[in-house]
Amino acid sequence: MSVHESIGLTLKVWRQSGPDAPGSFETIEVNDVDPHNSFLEMLDHLNNQRILEDKEPIEFDNDCREGICGTCGAVVNGLPHGPGRGMTLCQLHMRSFSNGDVVVVEPFRARAFKIVKDLMVDRTPLQEIMQAGGYISVNTGGAPDANSLPISQETVEEAMDAAACIGCGACVATCPNASAMLFVSGKVSQFSLLPQGKPEAKKRVLSMLKTMDSCGFGNCTNHRSCENACPKNISIAHIARFNREFLKAAFLGKSSNY
Repeated sequence: MSVHESIGLTLKVWRQSGPDAPGSFETIEVNDVDPHNSFLEMLDHLNNQRILEDKEPIEFDNDCREGICGTCGAVVNGLPHGPGRGMTLCQLHMRSFSNGDVVVVEPFRARAFKIVKDLMVDRTPLQEIMQAGGYISVNTGGAPDANSLPISQETVEEAMDAAACIGCGACVATCPNASAMLFVSGKVSQFSLLPQGKPEAKKRVLSMLKTMDSCGFGNCTNHRSCENACPKNISIAHIARFNREFLKAAFLGKSSNY
């Protein structure tokens, strides 16, 4: 089939009117899909069709549609963000599917992520973890002051890799324990690697871990599925760093001045 030809799909989409309402899959035929469209554009096309037919459209989260906001997200054929590696749902194109395919679409599943409606989930718990991390004590000044602390390029790059996390929640959705450890460790790493994050380091790691547990996320058991699902390819090496930072804070905090 030429990539310029339109395709037709059978969607099995999870429909749920609210967090406490029962849900079920609805089978929907969608035709004339442009293979160059993204998955979200396909849903737009389907919703336009459903509105014209006086049917309720499918609710889903989206914002930037450029893979940087972390707003979009759904499980496509059992994979968060779909079959593509290192991409978000809005970057998944319909050329990844063939004419006549059956595609199962459902929301991110985790106890901490309450379903709002259909494919929309409440990812507020991730924001609560971020808020628990607090602030960094930095006295700002002019441009020369920003360069007064020498930091190796290798360290800067590693911190930036951790900071690339967009908080989409795919790591939670794919983890058999619904753990947010990759998300939390990325946020801890981006600060603990740099001198600006040292003053609050002990408090930060303990507070974020406590909040993660209170929000209902599970524990990490090294399945590594989070690393595979992450659209920014964040490494589980950051989880190892998180564990070291936790040990420093919990057991060495009274005697350590790191």
